[in-house]
Amino acid sequence: MTEQRVRWGILATGGIAAAFTADLVDLPDAEVVAVASRSEASAKAFAERFGIERAYGDWGALAEDADIDVVYVATPHAAHRAAAGLCLSAGRNVLCEKAFTLNTREAEELVRLAKDHGRFLMEAMWMYCNPMIRRLKALVDDGAIGEVRTVQADFGLAGPFPPSHRLRDPAQGGGALLDLGVYPVSFAQLLLGEPSDVTAKAVLSEEGVDLQTGALLSWDSGALASLHCSLTGGTATIASVTGSLGRIDIPDGFFHPDRFVLHRDGREPEEFVADPADGPRNSLKHEAREVMRALRAGETESALVPLEGTLAVMRTLDAIRDRVGVRYPGETGEIGETGETELTPA
Repeated sequence: MTEQRVRWGILATGGIAAAFTADLVDLPDAEVVAVASRSEASAKAFAERFGIERAYGDWGALAEDADIDVVYVATPHAAHRAAAGLCLSAGRNVLCEKAFTLNTREAEELVRLAKDHGRFLMEAMWMYCNPMIRRLKALVDDGAIGEVRTVQADFGLAGPFPPSHRLRDPAQGGGALLDLGVYPVSFAQLLLGEPSDVTAKAVLSEEGVDLQTGALLSWDSGALASLHCSLTGGTATIASVTGSLGRIDIPDGFFHPDRFVLHRDGREPEEFVADPADGPRNSLKHEAREVMRALRAGETESALVPLEGTLAVMRTLDAIRDRVGVRYPGETGEIGETGETELTPA
């Protein structure tokens, strides 16, 4: 792929799909050419809203559209395996929302499909593409705070969410962990890699999903991460990374920061502030640019959001669910086991 426009297809028409499409249409090297929904009326309304040429009432038509370079999958995560798998099998490149899938087994199936078909695949972990998060990671990797000892992060929404809401529905992968907890877990593993041990406690709803979950991750180095997510209270969404020589604090909205403070022993605190040229803190353009950069370079995965990192996060999410007793419909025995060897895209 050269420097021509990258042609996008949008699969689903919910809030995150609208936010991402709104940012895409502002990028001069991106073109949104088609959208699909299980409802033709919804697809047409979305297409009219954003000036998209083609609207499909089924996912398969979008997957088979040869004019599309990459599909953004924005369904609820319970449908990610089916939607992304359909697109990969049809030869489309895919950017898939997080949580990447319901469990590690499904995630591994998508990675295998991408490799079998030679297609690009990336989890839409926009936090990893944020310029401030990239700067923070570079400082930590360069030893600015010494050896990392602890990570703390939280993400909670006040709710309340009625039982009919997707966040309370096991069939849609409901619960705080996959929707919100994926951010604290991904933040900790960005800095420390996959943990060697996982412990967790949760408060479960009557439907069997987690209303709030606390997890303690540990590493062989002695590092610990204390993480929390909730559907029952709006938390500060702050994060802190403490090392042997200092600390970095993200004061709010840690997963899309516009500033953070570096504290080093014997020095005045140093504040790092986002470049206004990078746009608003909630911009999804950094993620889109990374996808387009990788496609033009002929890469099948992103160095910023590598597939093995995505699989490692899924393994941790599975371990947390195992500890707190959350299983989704169809899972038997170990988390993710269904007795089937393969899921067929629907």
